Amino acid sequence: MHKIEIRGIKCFGFHGCLNEEAKIGQEYIVNVELETNFSKAIETDELNDTIDYCEVFNIVKAEMMLRKKLIEVLGHRIAKKIKNNWESIEKCTVEVIKPYPPIGGEVQEVSISVTA
Repeated sequence: MHKIEIRGIKCFGFHGCLNEEAKIGQEYIVNVELETNFSKAIETDELNDTIDYCEVFNIVKAEMMLRKKLIEVLGHRIAKKIKNNWESIEKCTVEVIKPYPPIGGEVQEVSISVTA
């Protein structure tokens, strides 16, 4: 089994339970970890034999455009969509980081991690 990580995907989104979050929005950071088998790609040196990082990035960006109240739901949707896009993915773990959440105190970030 092999691992592919795509870290630090910056996306702007309007997620959260507060009405202000739906209006103002903020930047989020998404990390994706894929457990897959890219042995064939090692032999062929062909993109078609592995996971296309650009396609993963595009899935993340598209899902980030769909407003959700909970980043838990957002992470789950991203993980499922990525995993369903490639048969070779055994596990897809998505971390969604929300910097400086509006929780009434000084907090650097909150994050969730979902595995599909």
